[in-house]
Amino acid sequence: MRRRKAVDGVDYQHLSTMLWREQELLDLLLFKAEEKQYLILTGKTRWLARIAHEIEVVLDQLRTLEVERSAATEVIAATLGLETNPSLRQVADAAPAPWGDLLAKHHEALLVLITDLRSLSDANKELIEGGLAAIGDALRQTHVPSAGTYGAKGRHTDATHRAVTLDGAL
Repeated sequence: MRRRKAVDGVDYQHLSTMLWREQELLDLLLFKAEEKQYLILTGKTRWLARIAHEIEVVLDQLRTLEVERSAATEVIAATLGLETNPSLRQVADAAPAPWGDLLAKHHEALLVLITDLRSLSDANKELIEGGLAAIGDALRQTHVPSAGTYGAKGRHTDATHRAVTLDGAL
């Protein structure tokens, strides 16, 4: 497949294709984060390790794509006279029509996806921390004190023992 080159031999189409792929991966990551939230809320913790692995696979793909996108962006930035490591917004502002508008739309879409991901990630983190705190509280309430020791008269020295009942609803 032959790529179309834009102004001055710069491959804006290739960059745009990578940005579409990045949006797809971020959308998949958002879906996986929502799946994780569902598993947490429904208590189906059996699948949390699997969803964590699936999320890591998507993150690895995003990291690889980010390196490729960065390299393509550097080539375009040099052609446009921009400094190294420019933001997508800077490239969009400097790119010729119609690429500038398209890159700006990619930028906006990526911002929306990242904002949604951060919100969902924060919510999931709070759910997990809340669940861990509840488990810790339950364990503290069910903690059975040690048997203690016996004194010189053969009596138990720790008078704080009491019966403990574990609520099956936990």
